[in-house]
Amino acid sequence: MPESSTIGVGQLDRSVYKRALLKLSGEAMMGKRSFGIDPDVVQAIAGEIREVVELGVELGIVVGGGNIFRGQDAGARGIERTTADYMGMLATVINALALQSSLEGLGIATRVQSAIEMKEVAEPYIQRRAIRHLEKGRVVIFAGGTGNPYFTTDTAASLRAMEIKADVIMKATQVDGVYDKDPVKHTDAVMFKKINYTDVLTKYLKVMDATAISLCRDNHLPIVVFNLHKKGSIKDVICGKTIGTIVGE
Repeated sequence: MPESSTIGVGQLDRSVYKRALLKLSGEAMMGKRSFGIDPDVVQAIAGEIREVVELGVELGIVVGGGNIFRGQDAGARGIERTTADYMGMLATVINALALQSSLEGLGIATRVQSAIEMKEVAEPYIQRRAIRHLEKGRVVIFAGGTGNPYFTTDTAASLRAMEIKADVIMKATQVDGVYDKDPVKHTDAVMFKKINYTDVLTKYLKVMDATAISLCRDNHLPIVVFNLHKKGSIKDVICGKTIGTIVGE
């Protein structure tokens, strides 16, 4: 359940969550580019994350890799699916390191933990160590997905959120929340303020993949879907303000 945390120095807002998991897509890190990483965009995201950390929130982050390589798409184009998925997992490590660099440049203590072991660049994912980092006020960036092919980084976000005992998953997107149809293609699309897990699954709404939603439903973990591109949106979610769509019971 959400609980209040200490107000950061100079902050007027108060967090309603003690520990949270932020899911960032790889596409969010490329800005208006067609490929790769936009350092200015990553720096801006890091600045938004710092505001949350200053509220005393323990924050884990799962990053995608679609700005560099998307395993599922590559598999459809002829690369063997398992190989393609591992390539996608490696792309998430690149994004995690970029985000870590920006956060540490702002004075935020950060650790990258990878589900695929690569000791020279990241810690191996160990649940107890991740929780200890969070308790010490460090942001933990989870890379490498689940470490297994055929699972998305959405599923990795749900899994890591359960493992670190997060109070909420914050799903950062390109739109304001969850709609009954694609708001980019349909001007009459209606946004839900709140929707339950089962409706998301039965209506095939593109929030997170079915495995991720089912994990959250079975473990009663709420998801807040919001627009990353609105300044202060991550902090607004953490402070319990009316923003985006809540997926819950």
